Amino acid sequence: MAAAAPHPPPSADLIRLAELHGVAPGYRPSPDRTVRASAAALVRVLAALDVDASSAESTRTALVARERELDGRLLPPTVVSWGDGRQAAPAAVSALPPGTRLHVRTEQGESRTGADRLPPGVHRLTATAPDGRHAEARLVVAPPRLPTPAGRSHGLLVQLYSLLSQRSWGMGDLGDLTELADWAGRTLDAGFVQVNPLHAAVPGTPTDPSPYRPSSRRFPDPVHVRVADVPEVTRVEEPERIAALLERAGRLRAGVLEKGALIDRDAVWELKREALELVRRVPLSPGRRSAYTEFLTEQGGALEDHATWCALAEVHGPDWSRWPQGLRDPRSPETSRAREELRDRVDFHGYLAWLTDGQLADAQRAAREAGMAVGVVHDLAVGVHPGGADAWAQQDHFAAGMSVGAPPDAFNARGQDWGLPPWRPDRLAASGYAPYRSLLRALFRYAGALRIDHVMGLFRLWWVPQGEAPTEGAYVRYDAEAMLAILVLEASRAGASVIGEDLGTVEPGVREALRERGVLGTSVLWFERDWEGDGRPLPPERWRADCLATATTHDLPPTAARLSGDHVDLRDRLGLLTRPVEEERAEAEADTGEWLSLLARLGLLRDGDGPGGSREEAEVQAVHRFLLRTPARLIGIWLPDCVGDRRPQNLPGTWDQYPNWRLPIADAEGRPVTLEELAASPRLRALMEVVRRGG
Repeated sequence: MAAAAPHPPPSADLIRLAELHGVAPGYRPSPDRTVRASAAALVRVLAALDVDASSAESTRTALVARERELDGRLLPPTVVSWGDGRQAAPAAVSALPPGTRLHVRTEQGESRTGADRLPPGVHRLTATAPDGRHAEARLVVAPPRLPTPAGRSHGLLVQLYSLLSQRSWGMGDLGDLTELADWAGRTLDAGFVQVNPLHAAVPGTPTDPSPYRPSSRRFPDPVHVRVADVPEVTRVEEPERIAALLERAGRLRAGVLEKGALIDRDAVWELKREALELVRRVPLSPGRRSAYTEFLTEQGGALEDHATWCALAEVHGPDWSRWPQGLRDPRSPETSRAREELRDRVDFHGYLAWLTDGQLADAQRAAREAGMAVGVVHDLAVGVHPGGADAWAQQDHFAAGMSVGAPPDAFNARGQDWGLPPWRPDRLAASGYAPYRSLLRALFRYAGALRIDHVMGLFRLWWVPQGEAPTEGAYVRYDAEAMLAILVLEASRAGASVIGEDLGTVEPGVREALRERGVLGTSVLWFERDWEGDGRPLPPERWRADCLATATTHDLPPTAARLSGDHVDLRDRLGLLTRPVEEERAEAEADTGEWLSLLARLGLLRDGDGPGGSREEAEVQAVHRFLLRTPARLIGIWLPDCVGDRRPQNLPGTWDQYPNWRLPIADAEGRPVTLEELAASPRLRALMEVVRRGG
């Protein structure tokens, strides 16, 4: 069979055009290797930015137009100034022609002449040059950096759905989060609890259980509401129906905890939706009515759009691209009519958003009242489902026909396609980053800190054209300074910290830029090696300080599984290994052995504390003693590690072969463990005592 013809190289004009629109013509997977993007990939990505490069002639025309546009531009769409109100004018303003008149309308409504000494905020800047040229831009004034978390904190990492109590309805809920935070703060001296994204999911049969492919990142999912904590539930006119739902919820919970059933999000939501429909009929007290009205006013059009999508999805299905033509446009007359026809359902989904927001705020308040320095750390997914609410309501800001992913690397030779449409950097900049600001402001309402998944996406994202392999993509750059400035601005307003998930391949300069602005990184023990030296485990004193240090994550094997080699056996059973199992085991044992040898040399591997005192417990405790030896400001303990759970919550590369995102926390024998049992666990107490006393 003849080999496939190689892609023709992109022309010089195409490369230049791509670069002027922030599309990289290639990338460097390693310092000594450059991979060139194909001409076809560049043409497709440029088309998603409304740039025609389909022929040599159109490419040349677009290039001339872009160069002319940039040469004649007084200001970029967004200008950034880092300062505290006493700063000088930003560089883009200082470079304007002499005699240019400046006017600023501040976010606070003030009118200013000149662009210096402005308060923090996103302001409107107008420039008029002596030659008559005129420009308007958003001027983002942000503090120079986020404050570093005071002292050192340790905390728990947990996937909330996996944390069942005797009160939850078949999956962990916000009542469980509140109780966990209160107990961990008061009893374990924990400074934070980090959870998975609680974004609204796309409904379906079944619903996609992954919290990282949501319908909306802007609004949380009401499946997390604890029905019993809604004040009106005690005044439902049909208490017997609530009682029946409680009985069904008890059976659902028992199925998971006692019979080994998987967490069934759809079944949980079916019960909760029916219960909340009943609760909604109860009139709100005057105070509650005022709070609800204020919430609706504050959330405005964003909530109206989200609730409208939810109502339309009940009628037409969860993928808006398959709806009747007129309803695919959130601003069409057909959508306006449908919104009014479905007004009761639209109002119901607004009500659900209010209930969820209130319980999220309660969890953060409980955490701080329990003495937590940070409180609840929420997680921001990298993108949204293409058929969901955000993609519908904000479709002008998304790149049509594109998906976010990753190019081939040492871990995945075929690259990755995550199925998430990317924001268009040009539309974001033109809007003053309005969707991004709205998203951050919403999450910081109830977060002591925010973890940003794939934080490198603030700088660039790998765009994959629809229907193409992930190898046929290209990196598209974002205005990282503007993205960081808005992040720092909104986080500082909320008094919150930010943790960037910066694992894997990171282009040079990204970690340094994040650190400069006070954004913490993420360091996972098994990946911390001297990659520029002998490749051996990195001694604790050489770890970075500005990070969250952990032993594992939701995408990795629990610590007990890695120490025992169970993670290799699991992948072997599922047929996921690419080499003989003996080779995989030998490599895993060598890796673990190097770490255990280092732990022993440092005097960290001792007899296990606590009643169990097993070798495994001693090794898990030693791993956490090591983390405490590092200068990391935050130490995260994976909650399943505290009871010896061996099952990963997510096994990348699997779909139906493994129950991703549907497992309750379990002990070393695989028996589900409730929140109440966790609180009484001798193994957990022994590990947390090691952490509390600093090793």
